[in-house]
Amino acid sequence: MDLLQIEATEKTPFVKFDPKTGEFEMSGKAIPQDAEAFFSPILEWMDEYVSTVDRATHVRIDLEYFNISSSKRILFLLYKLNEIVDKSMPVSVSWYYADSDDDMKEVGQDFAFMVRVPFKFVSYARNARLMATA
Repeated sequence: MDLLQIEATEKTPFVKFDPKTGEFEMSGKAIPQDAEAFFSPILEWMDEYVSTVDRATHVRIDLEYFNISSSKRILFLLYKLNEIVDKSMPVSVSWYYADSDDDMKEVGQDFAFMVRVPFKFVSYARNARLMATA
């Protein structure tokens, strides 16, 4: 399988899913006009990954914001992680959120409740993150 990498835009997140290491990242904003078109190739890639997974998988999600239609696709992505759990392969999610963003933390907790994958919640100071990326 090949690396899946999609560069971020103003409306879509950075995506880097590395099947060789099992390290997956999605970060930025997810507010595409057509969430189905953006997320379909990612979900298709995940179908192939799930069918061939042979290592631990760790997913890092660090989204500043996402819309309702993206939320649904993110949940579909997380459901696919259940299939990895069913294969008795280790899988985990790190959910990053700004310490002042209770809504993003709560959405992550809701997602964690809906899947059988362990979540780790990581807060960060928004100002520190902005300074680090400047």
